[in-house]
Amino acid sequence: MKTINILLVLLMTFSFAANAHGDKNKDKGLFKGVDTPAAKVVLAFHQALETGNQKQARAQLADDVTIFEGGRVERSADEYAHHHMLSDMKYLAAMKSDTLEHQVTILGNTAISASRSQTKGTYNGEERDYQGMETMVLEKQNGEWKIKHIHWSH
Repeated sequence: MKTINILLVLLMTFSFAANAHGDKNKDKGLFKGVDTPAAKVVLAFHQALETGNQKQARAQLADDVTIFEGGRVERSADEYAHHHMLSDMKYLAAMKSDTLEHQVTILGNTAISASRSQTKGTYNGEERDYQGMETMVLEKQNGEWKIKHIHWSH
């Protein structure tokens, strides 16, 4: 099962990279699967972070989620909630982020969400303007989609 999940992540990553380097005047296909139940969990997680809703953000995460960001790793939802969630919420409250593309693929009880966004704003007196990338792997647990892995980069 782990091998299949790794292959799915690689497939989605290469597919996403190919689309990201395509004709910039075309937006066809940049938003796929965003109306699926798994995608709605991703969107609910983002909304909760942006509005400072800790309970709602935590509810979208699997207990054993792994989060990769900035060369660091958090290995559970509780670790994230107690370490970086509040600083992420504070940061996002000060910034404006627009989704440039978002693709969600569901394969059985696994879903892969890959997105790219443009973030602008001022934080701690410093102007920021960058494109970010996000990959999430979701797993259906007891009939509900939960975020199992997040990789953020910019």
